[in-house]
Order: sequence, then structure tokens, then C-alpha cells
Amino acid sequence: MIRTVWNLVLSLMAFASALVLLPERVHAETSGDVDAQQAKVEQTQAKAEQTIEALNAPLYSPFTERYLLDEVKTLRQMLADHRVEVTEKMTDRELEVADKALMYATDTVTYFFYLIAGASTLLVLIGWNSLREIKERASALANDEIQRITSSYEERLEKLERELHSKSRHIAATQEEIELTNEVHSLWLKASQESSAQNKIAIYDQILGLRPEDVEAITYKADAALLLGQAQWANALANRALTIDPENSHAKYQRACAHAESGYIEEALRDLSEAIETSEALREQAAHDPSFEKLRELDEFISMTQVDS
Repeated sequence: MIRTVWNLVLSLMAFASALVLLPERVHAETSGDVDAQQAKVEQTQAKAEQTIEALNAPLYSPFTERYLLDEVKTLRQMLADHRVEVTEKMTDRELEVADKALMYATDTVTYFFYLIAGASTLLVLIGWNSLREIKERASALANDEIQRITSSYEERLEKLERELHSKSRHIAATQEEIELTNEVHSLWLKASQESSAQNKIAIYDQILGLRPEDVEAITYKADAALLLGQAQWANALANRALTIDPENSHAKYQRACAHAESGYIEEALRDLSEAIETSEALREQAAHDPSFEKLRELDEFISMTQVDS
């Protein structure tokens, strides 16, 4: 009888160890898989950014722009799908861990009752305590153990629920950003196909309605205003863009054009010099820009726009 009780005690200790160690091991494996997938996504994004930065010339072909826009849309959709898939996998893993842990807890409680029954029988036979007292103590111990296990898993499930709500909100926000980006890209493509400066300004206004702080849209709107002969308007738009991004070379170039057309020679030369220092590609553009017609004969302008052979 003593040997039987000893074997039951050893079995209980083994199942208790499995109950403690198995969820941690499964959780570690789940975290490792998620970290590996996240690292793979970050590596793909870094490679894409390096490829974009390696471009040596702008892409002005409408077909090329349309192709790139479709590719960006596909990549962002794939990223959103991947995040949803990772969230689903994490949820399944956590639920699987909870299910296994509850199963082990049930088995442990069952063997615990077997042990209590054997010990109760032994105590009754020896005469140490009454069967009623043993039953009450066993019931109290079992209730305490079940309450402890239940509370532990209620906390884990509540934490998992909060994480799922957070990830759902993040996915929804990402989806809205993707839709907004797609709409803005379609407007840019439409603007590139317009030949009328007035129509371009209307499209740029739509882009600014979606993204009021879009510096690129403001500078291109200033360019269209110059085409309409509205130098003061273009100057105001360039100043607005520089308020958002003081180092934007395109905005400085547009303000230089507006100053030149308005007759402010010194201001035009200063802004043009700063724009060329930031972007060397503007040097050749300035040499043929009709907005600088009043500066053609100035030595400072000639030296500024001279391209080294």
C-alpha cells in the first residue's frame, strides 16, 4: 500500500511539471516563428528601399508609373494579408496551448483525487482521521487548485483578447492608409496625363484635400501656377511648402522662378543657388527654364547654371 501511494505521488509531480513547462515551451516556439517571419518581412522591405534608392533617373513614363503603382498596391496588400495571417497563427497557437494546458490540468486533478482516495483509505484503516474530515480536506484542496488554475488561464485569455483587439485596430488603420495611398497615386497618374495647367491644379487640390501636408503636391501646384503666369501665387505656394520642409530643393527652385518672373533678381539668385546646392540636377534645368529669362545675361547666373563637361 505504501509503495502504491509513493507511485501516485511521483505521477502527480510529473504531471505538475508538464503543466508548468509545456505552455512555456509552446509559447517560446510560437514567439520564435513569429520573430522569424517578422525578420523576413523587414528584410524584404529593406531590400525594396535599397532598390528604390539606387534609381539614378526619375521615371516619367505613364506606363511605368502605372506599373509601379500596381506593384506598390500588390505589395501593400500582401503585407496586410501577411499581418492577418500572422495574427491568426498566433491566436491558434495560444488557443492550442490553452487547450493542452487545460487537458493536463484535468488529468492532474484526476490523479490528485486518486491519490487523495488512496491516502484517505490508508488513514481510515490506520485510524488517524475520519472519512468525513478527509473528504472535506480533499474537497478544499481540489477547489483551491482548480480556482488557481482557472484564474491563471482567465488572465491569459483576457490578455490574448486585448492583443487581438489591438491588432485588429492596427490592421484596420493599415487598410485605410493603403486605400488612401492608392487614391493619391491614381490622382498623381491622372495629373501626369493632363496637359492643361488649370486641370493639373484641380487635381493637386484633390491630393491636398486628402493629404494637406503633401509638399510634393504643393510644389507641383506652384509649377502649374507659373505656367498660368501667376508668379505671386506660385511664390505663396513655395513658401507654404518650405514651411513644412525647409530643405526642399524643388520648393526653393519654384520660389526662385517666381522671384525671377516678378523682377526680384537677388532673391531669385539666392533661392536658385540653394536649390542647386541641394539637388545638382536642377542646374541644367535652370539653364533652359524660361522663368529665368531676365537672368540670362548675368555672370552669376551663367556661372551658376554652367554644367561641367
